[in-house]
Parts: sequence; C-alpha cells; structure tokens
Amino acid sequence: MSQNLPDHYVMQYANTIAMLLQQKESRFESAVTVGSYIGKQASPVDQIGAIEMLPVTTRFAPMGRVDAALDRRWVLPSDFELPQLIDSFDKLRLLNDPSSAYLQNALMAANRKKDAVIYAAMFGTAKTGVEGGTSTAFGTSQFVSVDTGGAASGLNLAKLKAAKQILMANEVDLDSDPIFCAIDADEHNNLLNEVQIVNTDYNDRPVLVDGRIRSFLGINFLHYEAVTTATDDQSGTSKQIPMWAKSGMHLGMWNGVETNITQREDLSGRPWQAYLAMTLGATRLEEDKIVRVWAR
Repeated sequence: MSQNLPDHYVMQYANTIAMLLQQKESRFESAVTVGSYIGKQASPVDQIGAIEMLPVTTRFAPMGRVDAALDRRWVLPSDFELPQLIDSFDKLRLLNDPSSAYLQNALMAANRKKDAVIYAAMFGTAKTGVEGGTSTAFGTSQFVSVDTGGAASGLNLAKLKAAKQILMANEVDLDSDPIFCAIDADEHNNLLNEVQIVNTDYNDRPVLVDGRIRSFLGINFLHYEAVTTATDDQSGTSKQIPMWAKSGMHLGMWNGVETNITQREDLSGRPWQAYLAMTLGATRLEEDKIVRVWAR
C-alpha cells in the first residue's frame, strides 16, 4: 500500500446546515388583511363615514339629503431584494448543496421584512384622498398612557383594559373582528407578573399555554422582538406596543415573492446566486382601529 495514500483522504464536512436563531415566520401577516396589486399604488378600500337618520317633523315636507363622508386609503409599494453568492469552489468542498438552505434563510428574512413594514405602518403616516395626496397621521387620542397602572410602568392589566376600552368606544366589532397585540419578551414577562392573568381563579380557562400568554381578554398576543421606542405621553422614552383590529391594517403584495437559484457566468469562479425579491407595502386603514400602548 502506498505511503502517500493518506493524501487522497477526503475531509468530512458537516452535512447539516443549521439556521442561527432568528424569527422564521411572519407574525403579522395572518393578523392583517392582505391584497394583491399591480401598478405604482393601490387603494385597498373606499371609506364611507357614519350617517344619521333625520327626524320627520312635518307631513309632506320637502325631502332633505344626507351625504356620507367619503375617503380613500392608499398603499404604496417598496422593492426589496436579497442576493446571496455561493462560490462554486465552496460547493465542491461540501457534501450537501447549500443552495436550498440559503434560499430558506432568505425567505425567513422576507417574512421579517413583512412584519417590519406592517409595524412601521401602524403608527406611520397613511396616504388618503382621491389619488393619495393627503397625509394622515396616527390619531393623537389613540393611546394608553405610560403611567396607566403605575408611573412609567411596563405592560400591565390596566393598560390592556384601557386599550380595549378605546377600541370598544370606537365601535370596533369585537364579535367579528379579531384583536391582536404585539409584545416582546420583556412585556410578556411583565404580564406574567399580573396575578389576574396567570391565576386560574380569575379565568374560566387557563391563560398560559406551554408557559406563554397567547390570548387574554379576547386579545391575541403575538411575539415580536422588534418593537420600537419613541417619546411617550410623559416625555420619556417608551416602547410602542400596538393593539389593533385585523380590519384596521392592510398588507399589499405586488407579484408575491420571487425566488430563484442561478449560476453567475459573469463572475470569476462562476458562483451560484440564491436570489429573492419582493414588492410590498402596508397601510393603516382606520386610525380608530389601532391603539398605541406606551410601556417602559
């Protein structure tokens, strides 16, 4: 046997590609309305304001007229892409083809981008009017103070009740319109400290499912670590915890999500490219269907 035979040994590479910790699925897509569009912008809904009946005061009087307030809400698309290059020489050193794993990783990034766009639209400026020329800011009265339930406090039962009260006062149809609330790990932990939430003596059924609060007071909780901070109603810096009715938020998709894996003949080594692109936009459909809960 040749003493040089060890030179032909093949180094064993890991045959499993593991994804590092990250949010994999979109948390918000199923909690908003979704539509598909083409063109430079789209109007997901024409809005008709509430009207009141007129009293009849005399017989055979001239008939009046009631004009409902009309408006139109728009969603504008933004383009996103994620090209990843995989060197052909690297592929030769791997026992399994990493291309599909790279594409999986890109799809996870796309799902996170959907949530980021939706979250930004919750408190951002919406476009209204016949052609979207009017900017509509988030409602100044649609908030729960950071001092509710305790000075400069985190998310608590009092804040949940106050936010739901705002939605009910705005005539949100709680029987047919699901309510959602996005919370991070810190605010979830704050809720675990609320006796009335975790103690079964106060609830007709257990609130905790596998140690997590998924629903309480008719509110569905979604875990989202990317909540942002801003100047709260007491001039401090607090998290913006959104509570919304599903019909109050809209995600618009243009051409869905495009994915492909191709070989780049124009680059040295002819690497493979895992490519993902998508065009989407989100908008707040009605200010009265969303509440900003300030939490420290």
